[in-house]
Amino acid sequence: MANKFNDIDMQDWKNCDINIDTLWLIDRRDKSGKHKNIYHGNFIPQIPNQLIRRYTKENEVIIDPFLGSGTTLYECDNLKRKLIGLDINEKVLEFTLDNMGNNFNNKRFYITVCDNTNSKSLKYINEGLKSLKSKTAQFVIFHPPYMDIIKFTDKKEDLSQINNMDDFLNAFFKTCKNILPFLDKDRYFAIVIGDIYRNSEVKPLSFNVMNLIQNNFKVKLKGIIIKNIEGNRGKLKTENIWRYRALKSDYYIFKHEYIFVFKKEF
Repeated sequence: MANKFNDIDMQDWKNCDINIDTLWLIDRRDKSGKHKNIYHGNFIPQIPNQLIRRYTKENEVIIDPFLGSGTTLYECDNLKRKLIGLDINEKVLEFTLDNMGNNFNNKRFYITVCDNTNSKSLKYINEGLKSLKSKTAQFVIFHPPYMDIIKFTDKKEDLSQINNMDDFLNAFFKTCKNILPFLDKDRYFAIVIGDIYRNSEVKPLSFNVMNLIQNNFKVKLKGIIIKNIEGNRGKLKTENIWRYRALKSDYYIFKHEYIFVFKKEF
């Protein structure tokens, strides 16, 4: 017996390794297969792996509007899901496609350069759905830049170029407004995001994004997951330096990020 939105066998639920807790402590990232931690800012494969298995079935369509170096793509390949992957960064998409090599199947995957804040993105998503022989998507995973803490391109449309909170929220709203209509009603989407430190104080980017979704879309918030951050590339081999700086000052080092899970009701 399986759920209507995943392939979990509830008759064998005791052997299921899906994490249903709101605290995800992951000691190291999965570097198997095509997963390579060479792209600053990519998220660990365990996140899309868990979310995809929890909220989709085999051969269903997932949209990732911030595909980056392809973490979601590789998991969709492993888990036999279809994917529409979008990103504004041409160079990283070239790397992703090269990394897929002969495994790339245009009947299962549609990857293209796209500015998600622009209404032209609707055309690309429609093209993607047509190529995958589907009318809608069944899951969306958003992993946007955390404002401008890592600048991925020099394009002014890139969310990683935005250093103002209101401007970022407005741009992310445009992305969601373009993407979410393609998601089936009563299906799920997730946002993976962290906070930032600016002008000597914490700026709660994550909860501002959560409030943005709740205030502008008919959704139910199904989970607030806290995931630890270990082995961050930006702080690799410099933990003592960061600890020294924190002790000398008055702040705490970010060691977590959030995963917000929503159910779409429109």
